[in-house]
Amino acid sequence: MNPKRKQRLILVLFLVFGFAAVVGLMLVALKENINLFYSPSQIVNGEAPEGARIRVGGMVVNGSVSRDNQSLLVSFQLTDYKSTVAVQYSGILPDLFREGQGIVAMGKVSGRGLLVADEVLAKHDEKYMPPEVSDALKKAGKQEDGSDIIPAQSSEK
Repeated sequence: MNPKRKQRLILVLFLVFGFAAVVGLMLVALKENINLFYSPSQIVNGEAPEGARIRVGGMVVNGSVSRDNQSLLVSFQLTDYKSTVAVQYSGILPDLFREGQGIVAMGKVSGRGLLVADEVLAKHDEKYMPPEVSDALKKAGKQEDGSDIIPAQSSEK
């Protein structure tokens, strides 16, 4: 084999392996940082992976918020008006967090269907609803305020 040809072959092989290593590292980094969105119904049905970091959105159930007096632990329930999932969060909640409010919680689902959240996001005004939460509520047949969606009546006879 010609020395120039051998050098080209080594260079091409080095570039191919280098490119493969870069793509592999990118895929590993993306897999670790992806946060998939699930509704409470999907968690109750077992569709959410246990131990993986996910996002869950819905409305905080009225009367479900309980705070531990000795720590920052807060427990509450999140609903899409079809199913309800329990959430535990240890930390300071956003100022806009309250019962009946639409929120998105990020964390991991434990073996018993409990979401252990490490981040809680509340909507920023009374009209805004995260798109994922709004879509999950619509799939459950509810509006953002919890009332049923009534299909429009056709005027044709």
